[in-house]
Amino acid sequence: MTRRAGITTMNFSRNRNTIRHTSRRLGPISQVVILGLTVLSFGLIYVAEGTKATGYDYQISSVESEISEMEAKKEDLAVEKARLTSVAAAQNSTVAAIMEDATVSGYAAD
Repeated sequence: MTRRAGITTMNFSRNRNTIRHTSRRLGPISQVVILGLTVLSFGLIYVAEGTKATGYDYQISSVESEISEMEAKKEDLAVEKARLTSVAAAQNSTVAAIMEDATVSGYAAD
């Protein structure tokens, strides 16, 4: 840089930077804040995944209870079918046709 009569001029040379850059780094407070936000975001992701698993558990338990109710109804219907089948078979049998109707013959006197 040269000065002539109050005018400042710069000598530009080939392959020479005229501006000096200073390296910028994050300060310790910024690093702590970024680290805290990273830990917080990972924590929220972990909690979100845990609640998803709990939600699936509730869905599975409701489906399992529905399955057990259906199996109980199936067993009740199987018993009812056997009862109705035996009543129909008894009405159509020849042995039942020979039997007398049941009547009350009377009560014993005291």
